Amino acid sequence: MHVAAAREAFAGDKRIEVVLGDARALPYPDGFFDATVCVRVLHHFADPGPVLAELGRVTRPGGVVVLEYANKRNLKSIARRVLGRQRWSPFELGSVEYKPFHFDHAPVGIRRALRRAGLPIESMRTASLFRLPPLTRRLPVALLVAVEARLQAPLGPITPGPSVFLRARRSK
Repeated sequence: MHVAAAREAFAGDKRIEVVLGDARALPYPDGFFDATVCVRVLHHFADPGPVLAELGRVTRPGGVVVLEYANKRNLKSIARRVLGRQRWSPFELGSVEYKPFHFDHAPVGIRRALRRAGLPIESMRTASLFRLPPLTRRLPVALLVAVEARLQAPLGPITPGPSVFLRARRSK
């Protein structure tokens, strides 16, 4: 959403302030927020470390960070690599640019950056496990959603899906 459109949409709501800024240098003091949310953002950064450090900085000690990131080491990428349809390895550290300014990140790299930012992970969910056209064309979406809902938490720590959601708590 464009900044002007967001400001217009939320103009009457005193709880919301629309600010344009750099995710690596947020215009807020240390510990300003009880909770921070970063969804559909990290895939725009080749190096997510500075963004995660900023989330840690602006979240108060004991506060919560909710994060989503594009996972480099997902089952589809592993299969593509095994079948010779993908040059890069999903098991290498670092990020991979899959289209201009869009990056998938290695789960181990995200975990390390969160630890450095003082944000130990409390829980993880894997998402979009069945984002495969052959499946979605053949099986009812309601069935796929129901199965994925049951798998997201138990499979979260092994990150098989292309998206990973996690909750971390700022250390005290």
